[in-house]
Amino acid sequence: MSKIRILVLTSSTGAGHDARAEAFAEWCFQLYRHDVDVRIEQMLEKSSVVNRSGVRLYNRLQRSAPWVHKLFYAIVELLSYLNRRDVTFGAGYYLAVLREYQPHLVFSVHDLLNRGYFQLARRVLGAAKVRCATYCGEFSGGWGYSRNWIEPSVDLYFSRTQTANDYAVKKGIPPERARVRGYLMLPRSSLEVLSVAERRSYRAGRLGLDPARFTVFLATGGNGANNHLALLPVLLKHAARVQAIVICGRNKETYNELVHWRATHPEFTCHIEGYSESVHLLIQVSDAIVTRGGTTTCAKALHFKCPIIFNAFGGIMPQEELTWKFFRNGAASEKVEHAADFEKIIDTWLADPAAYQRVRENFLQLRYEEDPTLLIDELVNLANEVAGASLNRRAFPPGRAASHAAAP
Repeated sequence: MSKIRILVLTSSTGAGHDARAEAFAEWCFQLYRHDVDVRIEQMLEKSSVVNRSGVRLYNRLQRSAPWVHKLFYAIVELLSYLNRRDVTFGAGYYLAVLREYQPHLVFSVHDLLNRGYFQLARRVLGAAKVRCATYCGEFSGGWGYSRNWIEPSVDLYFSRTQTANDYAVKKGIPPERARVRGYLMLPRSSLEVLSVAERRSYRAGRLGLDPARFTVFLATGGNGANNHLALLPVLLKHAARVQAIVICGRNKETYNELVHWRATHPEFTCHIEGYSESVHLLIQVSDAIVTRGGTTTCAKALHFKCPIIFNAFGGIMPQEELTWKFFRNGAASEKVEHAADFEKIIDTWLADPAAYQRVRENFLQLRYEEDPTLLIDELVNLANEVAGASLNRRAFPPGRAASHAAAP
């Protein structure tokens, strides 16, 4: 039986790109089972020493010196010229993947994997035998929105927000190929939505927290960039009224330090995890989240109605500026560069609960509801223009009629 083959290009610069690649693969399986074959490639890491070294440097800077990213970003932007028509670094590996896998769709979720990659795929496979699409997770445009995202020959270009979509069109994406699709999260994020009673129960039964106490979520991405030990003393001052959820990503050193901190401060209630697979649940049981401007975490916070305090310790990376700008302009969200900034916000909220409610109401004005299967169906349909496969589109959730069946 013929099936659709989709090649997803990603890289582990931060965790958001990989998260979207994995979410897309899981959605395809939920909706189409074995009719759609998804192959995810860490294309930068696996294709060349130059690319692999760049990824490692990016992640190291994110953890220790975000301000240096302004220079790093400017250098990386030069690839938009090097890759105008071809792949400069790592073309050999990419060519081998294309010839072996023969994808019907090349789907990029990373800024450095659009220009050149789409042109090379068409030359190798034939322009009539492959389609190309991009999902850009940025919240807004301007400095930090890489020109590497913009490949005008793309067949479909998806933006997270209308603001980002307008910028992409301004920079060269044909408007008829542009779409706004805000959420690309795992299917469980759509299924595991807690009621008010369930949130209270989860706090007490699963996390060992007070079901009614104001809860602050100190978050981090998969790389573990954080300033938890600077922020926790602020919350400790309000130990009778505030509790915390803390995650450490893959940062074992931070996890070990926090476990010791908790043991020496028994008067403060907090739940600590390392790398968490349940961030969507932890956000739902929190009243506010402190995080850097990573697009995946911020999108989840918006979807699950948890106001964001932006962690700007050590500066804000250019890509994070786009997220911060979107929430600052649209909801007057605040950032903290020092523990004193955080203290001022927490003190204000606790002294005047109405101040927190105003922040939350402003934040919620940025939300919109969306059928998460729409994006998946559009991409599968695009691939099927080439494959011509007969697809059995399943309902989601099970038992609900499919609303966007893929065309054969």
